[in-house]
Amino acid sequence: MNRTEFLDQDFNLWILLAQTRALLFSAGEVELSKWGISLMQGWTIFTIKAIGERATPAEIARWLGREPHTVSSLLSRMVVQGLVIKEKSLDKKNLIRISLTEKGEEIYHQAIGMKPMHEIISILSKEERQQLKTLLGKLRDRAQQNLGRKYKLPYEALK
Repeated sequence: MNRTEFLDQDFNLWILLAQTRALLFSAGEVELSKWGISLMQGWTIFTIKAIGERATPAEIARWLGREPHTVSSLLSRMVVQGLVIKEKSLDKKNLIRISLTEKGEEIYHQAIGMKPMHEIISILSKEERQQLKTLLGKLRDRAQQNLGRKYKLPYEALK
């Protein structure tokens, strides 16, 4: 196999990943719109729930693989919507803790069973899910490395 064929295979795989991502995102957006939230807001709600009491804007940003200023703006909009609360930490004055409001908790419990997500993923066997998880983890970690990001992104939010 020459270098051009190899690169074309990489490009084709990249396109397949991009198409899959776009379709999965669209399915998630459609489902979450029932509760008046975006996909990113849904991810943020799930992330806050997974992190628990130690959720801070910086930790949420790490989990989402986003820049802190982007997450800060997102959280501010979510406060206005009544989904989250920002509270100053009693331990450290410059630390902000994030928690879900009753409305945020309600949306979390409704959205956890998102039918399209389960229908789409259910096409994979248990073994295929594990393989996909391993492979996506490798790609994610290499992308992190390629971007020069030093922290490791968690992906096993809720077990």
